[in-house]
Amino acid sequence: MRAGWLRLGVGLFFSFALAFGFWRLARSRTVQVFGRLAPRVETAERIVALTFDDGPTPERLEELLGPLESRGVRATFFVIGSHLAQNPETGRRLVAAGHELGNHTYSHERMILKSPAFVRSEVERTDALIRAAGYRGPIHFRPPFGYKLFALPWFLSRTGRTTVTWDLEPDSDAGASAEQIVTGVRERVRPGSIILLHVWYPSRGASRAAVPALVDTLRGDGYRFGTVSELLSLAPVAFSGSDP
Repeated sequence: MRAGWLRLGVGLFFSFALAFGFWRLARSRTVQVFGRLAPRVETAERIVALTFDDGPTPERLEELLGPLESRGVRATFFVIGSHLAQNPETGRRLVAAGHELGNHTYSHERMILKSPAFVRSEVERTDALIRAAGYRGPIHFRPPFGYKLFALPWFLSRTGRTTVTWDLEPDSDAGASAEQIVTGVRERVRPGSIILLHVWYPSRGASRAAVPALVDTLRGDGYRFGTVSELLSLAPVAFSGSDP
């Protein structure tokens, strides 16, 4: 009887450990089982990429475009396909302003335990909408909430797409003030950093307010801003796992 309970306990322990390991792998910003992954770029040049997730929505477009345009900053917007489908003119405005569009899936669901057909649909539908908005550059991919495991990186690897994560997410605490966001970046930024901000939602006023101060502060420290594609052109993309 005791031996049976012991085997059950050991089995449960290892099952939990395996599940926890898969969860950590799925959420990792620096490890991926297949293909190309870029949480940042190794470079001595003081350049960073400013990236925005979710959206686009027209309500906050001018509040974002104004500070970027007046400072000559080109950013990378990882857009949700369903939002872009509802707001195609907003996407065209971003492209016309010189910004880069990236793929953040169509439905913004966590991309684990999904079928290959679902993964393909999420990525390709959004790619098509990005092209319809007029963007002609390379389309990089960022998984919602950072989740990825097997089917997603396999598909991205087979179709030559790069997974772009981040090394700085200063507004991960939704209650952070604009000043705290800027200070958090300044304390941890390094050449080749990829900065993630969430600016499209009504509750993220501090993130939007931080953008001009963030640009001015980092420029004062000798940094310049480029798109993700510009950043990736400076150094080989990290390979995590092996390409098929």
